[in-house]
Order: sequence, then structure tokens, then C-alpha cells
Amino acid sequence: MTVWDRPEPPTRPLPLDRERIVAAAITLADEGGLGAVSLRKVAARLDAGPMRLYRYISTKEDLFDLIVDEVQAEILPEDQPGDWREALRALAHRTRQAALRHEWLADLLGGRPALGPNALAVGEATLAALESVADIDTAMRAVETVGAYFTGAIRREIANLRAERATGLSKHDWQRASGPHLTRMLATGRFPALAKAVYDGTDMDADASFETGLDWVLDAVAAKLTRPPA
Repeated sequence: MTVWDRPEPPTRPLPLDRERIVAAAITLADEGGLGAVSLRKVAARLDAGPMRLYRYISTKEDLFDLIVDEVQAEILPEDQPGDWREALRALAHRTRQAALRHEWLADLLGGRPALGPNALAVGEATLAALESVADIDTAMRAVETVGAYFTGAIRREIANLRAERATGLSKHDWQRASGPHLTRMLATGRFPALAKAVYDGTDMDADASFETGLDWVLDAVAAKLTRPPA
């Protein structure tokens, strides 16, 4: 039985439900990452005994499933996307925006598909937009390909944000601090392609980098789409 199939117990004697539990868990995760989330800590935040939470949620993994699905509601488009490209672009951007609000989401992206109601609704809206332009196998590969791109891009961006906080150095501060070493290494002539990238390449911010990569991936997907048989 999944957490989605398990009925909630009565709320007495202390008013408690999964909605309050999930909200408290998300607050803890937003404040301190997934390491700050446990059933005991959630119970303490709600001023409830930990054993009461086990009547609602049996494992921390179930709790993570619930908080991910709650955030999936932020990713779900308000209206059905007009075409497949708009649908996949919206999925990528809304997932990135959700991860920037809830950095812990980056640690839970990928892997087995989420099965909560909001996650299923996101998947339904995305696949439905591809229905008229591709057979189901091609549509699934398209979603997987774009998902692999934005999952990797989001994780890299969040890793950089965490590094900035951990070191106290912004991207440009780190580049300046690392500059002398890199200059010496490039001066050896052993890394001509890297030297060209450093001295001649365009430095993009995170928004432009994400958008450019997404455009390239969507162009590649477009080349593979075929109409389903009549």
C-alpha cells in the first residue's frame, strides 16, 4: 500500500491531518534542507507526539513523497498548454522555479516517477499536449529527454547556489580567486580549447544558460516527432 492509498485516521484528540504535516515538513526542508526533516522534527514543529505522526505516515520516504507532490501543484500549469513545445517548456521552467523556491526539490528530482495526484496531473497535461504530434513511445521519450536536461541543469544551478553560501564567494568572487591558478595552467599551452573558452567565450547567467540549453533540446526533440498512425 502506498501513502496515497492509506486512509487518514481520525483527528482526535489533537487536530492533525496530512495537510498540516506536509506543510510543516516543507517549512523544515525550506529552512534546512532534507536533512532537517524527520518525523520527530515534524512532530515537534506541530507540538504533537511523534507516535501520532506514524498513524498518518509510516516512513520518512512517504513523507518525502508527500512534500514532493505538494510542490508538484506549483508545477502544474493552470491551463492546458497549447502545443507540445509550450508544454515541455512550461514543465522545465515551472520545475526550475519550484526548485529555486524549494532547493531540496533538486535532491529528489529524477528516479522513479512520482505517483501522487499532483504529479500525475503534471504528467497527464504534458503527455496530452504531445498526443496529436507523436505516438506514445515517442512522446514518452520526448518528455524523458527534456526532463533529463532540466533535472541536470537545475541540480547544477542549485549546487552552485549552495557552494556560494558555503564558501561566502559569489561566482565572480570565486572566478577572481581561482584566476591566478587557471591563468598559469592555461599558459602552459596544454589546454588550448579551454583557453579559447575562457578568453573568448560568452559568460551567460543562469537564466540565459537554462533557456539556451532548453531551446537546443526542444529543437532536437522536434526533429524526432512523428504523427501517430490514423
